[in-house]
Amino acid sequence: MTTKHNAPFSVELQSKIDTLKARRKPVQLGSIHFESPLLLAPMSSIGTAPFRLLMEDLGAGGTVSELISCHGINYKNIRTTDMLKVDPREKNIGLQLFGENPEAMAMAAKVAEEFGPKFIDINMGCPVKKVVGTGAGSSLLKDTSTLGHFFETIKKSIQVPLTIKIRIGWDQDSINAMEVIHIAREEGVEFVAIHGRTRSQQYTGLANWELLEHLGEKAPLDIIGNGDLHTVNFVREKMNTTKCSALMLGRGPLRNPFIFLEPFLKEGEELFFTPEDHLEVIQKLLDYSRNYAHSDHTLLISIRKHIIWMAAGYNNVSYFRDLIFKTPDLSETMKISEEFFTTLKDKRKRLQDHESFMTSGHG
Repeated sequence: MTTKHNAPFSVELQSKIDTLKARRKPVQLGSIHFESPLLLAPMSSIGTAPFRLLMEDLGAGGTVSELISCHGINYKNIRTTDMLKVDPREKNIGLQLFGENPEAMAMAAKVAEEFGPKFIDINMGCPVKKVVGTGAGSSLLKDTSTLGHFFETIKKSIQVPLTIKIRIGWDQDSINAMEVIHIAREEGVEFVAIHGRTRSQQYTGLANWELLEHLGEKAPLDIIGNGDLHTVNFVREKMNTTKCSALMLGRGPLRNPFIFLEPFLKEGEELFFTPEDHLEVIQKLLDYSRNYAHSDHTLLISIRKHIIWMAAGYNNVSYFRDLIFKTPDLSETMKISEEFFTTLKDKRKRLQDHESFMTSGHG
């Protein structure tokens, strides 16, 4: 299998994608239309334009960017401004901003809007110290008395819809998601995505889906449920039973890029994605990434982590992972990857549903 720059997927892979894409049902969240109720969650250093575009190709109904600093935007930091770039082929993209000051957020939102997103999203869920320590991210959940002004100031600075992503609360003793939702509704926020953990949980333990379902049923805004949706079985189960209006997948697509499609498989249907299909996805991501990488070195680092994630669940992955990390050249890395994915005798990927993944955090 040879790599062709900007080559389309093979006829065989595209046929599988098209078959499952046709089974998706569009969803309307507030005034925002999505192609499917399964959306890509924002992830730090991962939700770049190339990866978002790839996930749309592979069935995601919409995507949200990695979290972007309002101060970096306002200071005109080049790297931060680059994070605002929206690929013209992206259809359903939200740019997510973080910050603690409503005026600074409003100014940054106005700039972000010029890049053409479908909506602007406020990060109110990131639990990482360097974000929370500034009063941003999930720290915004601690004092709800300031949120009305916060939302109002940002919303009146932009023409596109405003959305928010939160956690269920700061800690187990201060679960206040419903209060935040009601404030958001009063200020014209379109929908609320909710990660079913508290800030103090970080990414440990289990997401509280009992609470998410309650919010999905009782809240006055459309709710997007998020948390632990990293296996096809769990996504399918929730897709068929949830009271939430949509679901947001974060870690799952990193190891299974077809997770936005596979929940639409019919029982007993003999259609599955092969190692060769995963290789095509890696090659497509490399193609997309060439236009956005700052250097060959950053391109290698980015592609290498995605290759390792996508190889998870296949035989001999430990040996392959060690080999990839020892290879300092992009061309050689792709050659080794091609050999690995095209010579596997067992074509089925077997991920463990209970296996923890990226519990140290991702934004």
